[in-house]
Amino acid sequence: MKILDNMSVQKRLLIIGFVFSTLLIAMVSVLALYSIDDNLNKCYKYFGQVISKSLAIESVEITKGLSKDTLYNTLRTHSISILESNDDMAYIEFRDNKDNIIYSSRNDSMCPKRNPRINSASSMITYKNGTQQIVGSVSIGLTGSVIDGISLVTKLSLIVAFVICWLTIALIIIMNVILAMKELNLLYDGVKRLSSGEFGYKLDSKGASRVVRELYKAFNDMSEKLRSYSESSVESIMLERNKFEAILMSIANGVVVCDSSDIIQLVNEHARQLLDVTDSEILNTNIQQYCDNNGIDAFKEKIEEFKNTPISQMTDKPLEFNIEVSERVLKTVISPMFLNSGDYVGYIIVLIDITKEVEMDRLRSQFVSNVSHELRTPVTVLRSYSDTLANMGDEFDYETQKEFLGIMNKEVIRLHDMVNDILDFSRYQAKNINLEKEMHDIPELVQECVSRAQILAKEKNLEFVVMIEPNLPQIPINYDSITRALMNLLTNAIKYSSDNTTVKIRAEKTADYVVLTVTDQGTGISEENQKKVFDRFFRVETSAHTVKGTGLGLHLVKITIEKHHKGEVFVHSKLGEGSTFGFKLPTSEKLAELEEEDLNKIQG
Repeated sequence: MKILDNMSVQKRLLIIGFVFSTLLIAMVSVLALYSIDDNLNKCYKYFGQVISKSLAIESVEITKGLSKDTLYNTLRTHSISILESNDDMAYIEFRDNKDNIIYSSRNDSMCPKRNPRINSASSMITYKNGTQQIVGSVSIGLTGSVIDGISLVTKLSLIVAFVICWLTIALIIIMNVILAMKELNLLYDGVKRLSSGEFGYKLDSKGASRVVRELYKAFNDMSEKLRSYSESSVESIMLERNKFEAILMSIANGVVVCDSSDIIQLVNEHARQLLDVTDSEILNTNIQQYCDNNGIDAFKEKIEEFKNTPISQMTDKPLEFNIEVSERVLKTVISPMFLNSGDYVGYIIVLIDITKEVEMDRLRSQFVSNVSHELRTPVTVLRSYSDTLANMGDEFDYETQKEFLGIMNKEVIRLHDMVNDILDFSRYQAKNINLEKEMHDIPELVQECVSRAQILAKEKNLEFVVMIEPNLPQIPINYDSITRALMNLLTNAIKYSSDNTTVKIRAEKTADYVVLTVTDQGTGISEENQKKVFDRFFRVETSAHTVKGTGLGLHLVKITIEKHHKGEVFVHSKLGEGSTFGFKLPTSEKLAELEEEDLNKIQG
């Protein structure tokens, strides 16, 4: 069991590190792309203004004292030379001080036709007798081909960097698994040598992990003793054989040993647990007749494949496949066994429980998909509305511009909240994080959260009913994290509530706790989903609507309350009638008592 615990910790750390690194790299890449695009567009607009001003000054100089006919030809020749030498210039247009067009390349068949992305205009100014006079204006359009190229190269570079980092992490994990399998194969080789009578054979523990070194040491000790007792009585030999079997029984992974006729000769305790059988049910039975929890032959097809494959090939590369037993996913490795003479005597099946790894892979894929989708939506909206305002803002009245900016602000807030959820998830999960707590009034916190949520409630015409018990005591909390937790419950209630209904917020004291609850009149949550609603990445979907989000909000509430405040979260709900989410926060006296209990457990 000690080996099992250590292996489980190693796998858990590998998976968490891989998921965290992938998310961090993806988040940094997305933020970098957004920032680069934004800065490029700003610089490009400023570049357009500089070009138009420079062209206006230059045009004033070259057209001084020219007649109208000469003026047109001069401006036309000058414009054509600029357009032909610069692919980024879409058009050039000159107007007089009465806004009449003198020359426009858009009306000139000799000029290339290009679509402008950014338009810029500057006045043509002269000075006469010390007085500034506007003699006309210059308008230009830029295609944006330069920044498109820069943006494309930047995005490709970031994608390549992300892929390289991700592949590096994946390679590290694969190498770790390969090393673990190598250690297991060395043990198998030692078992095979001992079973063929090569007593005294020792395993080299150099470079092995601490737990495996201990196992190798025990194996080597046993092998040496077998060599010493090789000439002893049958009883002594059987005693050593029993010790050897005891070592196999203690291996963290499941081990099933079968003879050449597929009859099971040995099963360790962990294998019995994984296959959900007893000794009497599996020993001396045919392994091909074992059925999984769905009544399907779990091993039959693969064992036939193993037996139809040349033994030499199976020795170099054991057969690997997955099976499902009692809601567990088991990675299965089949390797042949031989005597010293080289005769084939059977095979060994190693069972590795990878249920958590498979579930984490599924959750990781789902989370990455959710976050990618959720981030894409606000970014798309922001880009569409910002491009519209940038290119056509002068054509909209003040109210329309205000409406556009309001929508953009709402999407920025939504993007900000999602990024905060991801950052808080990483920060709050850390083992060494310790949130600072101070004495605070709960009524003040509740009123602040209700005020902040009012604007969201108005969109669905919801009414807040706040019920606060008089004389609530001050309690030690981290104000920002508890505010965020209560805001999460409030926003969830608003999202899932029907229009024109009521959301109730209650604060009261019970025993040694202050209890905060939020009750809505929404669709409710089934009993099955209530058990998983605080799990990370889990989101409740209904046939009526799909609520957007990362699936981290309620999990962060649970971590904040239970891990960092020694409190408790809960939910009560009934389909079609609504839900009540809440949490309990201990008073200062109760918190001190709970922290002392935790300290005693650690010291004990």
